[in-house]
Amino acid sequence: MNQGKYNVTSLFFYAALFILLFSCQKQKKSYLESIALNDIKLSASPKPGSWRYNHDEHFQTFEDFQKLKKIKPEPGKSTIYLQPIGTFDELQKKEIALTKEYLKIYFQLEIKILPVLPNTIFPEKIKRISKEGNEQILAGYVLDSILIKRKPKDAVVLMGITEKDLFPKPEWNYVFGLASYEQGVGVTSMYRFANGHLTDSNFNESLLRLIKISSHEIGHMFGISHCLNANCVMNGTNSLTETDYHLARACSLCQRKLNSSIHYENKKRLIELKGFFEKQHLNTELSLVQQDLNLIK
Repeated sequence: MNQGKYNVTSLFFYAALFILLFSCQKQKKSYLESIALNDIKLSASPKPGSWRYNHDEHFQTFEDFQKLKKIKPEPGKSTIYLQPIGTFDELQKKEIALTKEYLKIYFQLEIKILPVLPNTIFPEKIKRISKEGNEQILAGYVLDSILIKRKPKDAVVLMGITEKDLFPKPEWNYVFGLASYEQGVGVTSMYRFANGHLTDSNFNESLLRLIKISSHEIGHMFGISHCLNANCVMNGTNSLTETDYHLARACSLCQRKLNSSIHYENKKRLIELKGFFEKQHLNTELSLVQQDLNLIK
C-alpha cells in the first residue's frame, strides 16, 4: 500500500518536473530575440540634414530581403577581397590590415588583400577638384571600369579601398563609399576619415569609421538595404557626424538577414568581435558587444 502511494507520488513529481522543464524550454529566447533587447530604436522624427530626413526609403523587412535576388557565398566563391588603390603610408597600411582582420570577424568569411593598384589607373576624365580644393574620383568608374574587371573568380565580393576622395555624380559633394548589389563590387574612401591626414592620435577614430563604412558597403552587396529598424551600421549617413553616431553593431534584424546568407555561429562571432574591440581599445563598441554576450549567456 505504501509502495503504491510512493509510485503515484513519484509519477506526479516527474510529470510536474517534465512540464516545468518543457515550459522553460519553450520560453527560452533565440539569439536574435535576446539581442533585440539591445537594439536602440531610431527616433520617429529624424534631424534636419540627416540621411533619413533627406531620403524617403522603404523599410526592408526580412521577408523583403528573402525575396530579393542577391549575392551570397557559395562553394568555390566565398572569399571577400580588398583592393587597395593609391599611395599609402605605413599608418594607412596598418589601417587596411586591421580592416581586413575586422571584416573576417564581422562576416565570418575569408578575406584577402590584393596587390596595390597605383593612382595612375584613374584617367583624367573621371577626376575633378572639389569645392574644398582637393582632387576627387568618380566612384562609379571605380566600380565599373576597375573593380568588375579585376574581380577574382573565387570572390563573392570585391571591395576597393582608396585614399582619394570620391564623388558619385556631379551634383553631390562627396561620398564615403558606393557598392553594386548586382556585381558584388564596392569602394570605400579613407580620405575624410582622418580629415586628410592620418596620425597616431586620430588613428582609432579613422579606423572605426573605415570598418563601419566598409562593412556597411559589403552589407549592401549582400542585399541588405539601409536600416530603418534601429541605430545600426546599415543606417544611411550624410556626414562624419552621422557616421560617428551610428554604431558598428548590426541590429538584430540586419544580423538576421546576414546570418540567413552566411551561416555562421553567432556566439563565436560576438566573442571574436569582443577580442578585436578590446585589442584596439574601441570601448563603446566593446561595451555593446559585451551587452549582447550578457544576454545570451
